[in-house]
Amino acid sequence: MSTFTETKVIDQIIVVENGTVFYREATRIFKDDVEVSKTFHRTSLTPGQDLTGVPDQVVAICNTAWTQEVIAAYQAQQQQNQLGA
Repeated sequence: MSTFTETKVIDQIIVVENGTVFYREATRIFKDDVEVSKTFHRTSLTPGQDLTGVPDQVVAICNTAWTQEVIAAYQAQQQQNQLGA
């Protein structure tokens, strides 16, 4: 009888110039220890965003990348974008 298992792993974390953090979660399906399917879910987080429910390793990157200066610069850019729109 075949056994199916599923694993989820954060396989990619990227921080871009303005401090936005992108991460990708891979869901892998195995049949008898052989990968038969893989899907991805991508998420983006902006500087200063609430990190409730975010995986621990992503929170650690955000806490490192999001200095007060980065958060202030991001918020200032967002305000400027709204004024220009």
